[in-house]
Parts: sequence; C-alpha cells; structure tokens
Amino acid sequence: MQLTPVPRRSSVDEVVERIRHEIESKGLSAGDRLPGEMELIKQLEVSRPVLREALARLRGLGLVEIQRGNGTFVAETDSLTSCVRMLRSAVTISPRELLSYTELRTAIEIQAVRQVAQRGTAADVAELRAILERLVSIDQPYEKSLELDFRFHRRILQAADNLLMQNIMEVIYEFVLTQMAQTTPSPADNELGHKLHIAIVDAIENRDPQAAELAMRQHMEVVLQRLTAMVDAIETDPKED
Repeated sequence: MQLTPVPRRSSVDEVVERIRHEIESKGLSAGDRLPGEMELIKQLEVSRPVLREALARLRGLGLVEIQRGNGTFVAETDSLTSCVRMLRSAVTISPRELLSYTELRTAIEIQAVRQVAQRGTAADVAELRAILERLVSIDQPYEKSLELDFRFHRRILQAADNLLMQNIMEVIYEFVLTQMAQTTPSPADNELGHKLHIAIVDAIENRDPQAAELAMRQHMEVVLQRLTAMVDAIETDPKED
C-alpha cells in the first residue's frame, strides 16, 4: 500500500478520503493491515493529530479497526460492524442532548451554505452532486446512506472555508452521527430529504444565498421536528413505579 502525499493545507476530510479511496481502489479486505502511524505520516505528509483524527473518523464509520499495540486494520464491512459506534452512541446520548447539539449544527450549516453559495467553486458543486448521485439511490444500504449524508454536509462546511466552523463541527461529530442514526429515514423513504439536498446544491450552483439558506433551513427544521417529537414522547411517557 503506497499513498501519495496530501497537500499541507488539506483538512482531515481529505486524509479520510485518501485512505478510504486507497482501501477501495486496492481492493483491501477485512483484516488487511494499513501502514503504521509513522509511515502514514511520512506518505501523506500530515501531522500526527491530523492523521489520528482521520483514523478515528474512519473507525467511527466502520472502515478501519484500530488495535492498540498491533496497528490499524481494514474492518469488516457488514452492516453490524459499520454501525457499532453509531449505535453505541445512539443508546447513550439522550434525544434532548441531541436536540441541543442539532440546534447548534443548524445555525452553523445555515451560515455555511450561504457562504458556499456566495463563493463556492465549480469543483465544490461537482463533488456535492457526485455525493448526491450516490445518496439518492434507493439501492444504497442504509448505513452507507448515513455515511454519504454526513459526507455531503461535511463537504459544504469544507467549501465554506471557515476553519472555526469546521472545528466546532468536529467537536460535535459523534452527536451529529448519532442524530442522523435516529432521525434519517431509509433512502427509499427519504424523498423530502433528497429534494432538499438537491435544492441546496442548485442554489449553490446558481449563487443564490437566500435560496440556499431556505433549503438548508427547511432540511434542518425537519430534523429538529423529529428530535422534538422524540423528546416530547419520552417526557410525556408516564414513569413506572
């Protein structure tokens, strides 16, 4: 396995995508070992914190398994393994906590999408459409659709070119994944979500910040409504003695 260097100013996202692409393009199988930490740092020309964050994210997505003292390995790709961390979080984080974090995420993403509509590039639009093309497929496994959904929103934050926004989202990364696990319908049942994602990209391509904000606001409002309903259901449910 030989990886090409990542540009010095690249984000953790790009490291994640580079390693993911290498795993997929080389046809690596579950149990195959990745190069050691120092070798990856050398090949990718990134710092240790960037590499470790990228590996942690790949682990969270179920793509790699990190064995302390042994190294990093390609993980099993079945649906159970790919969602272990997500499901673990889903049972330990309360809906009210998720609601608070999603309110913060909403504010960040609305501002981010306005900025992307104002200064996004053709490359940003092309990458977002490529992600959407895979996301809207009803044949997509549910776990993969969650991953693509998250990648779509991450790509918008990257295009907004605001490091602070990206860093804040990294802090609440696990909460966002868990929120998606609890509120995102299956691809076949998510027609509204698909339409709003497409509307977001159309607005970015048309350089229309108002339309981009409206589509993102509508999208996040659906998520907030689902979480609010979950909170209400829990808090109005009578407690057993």
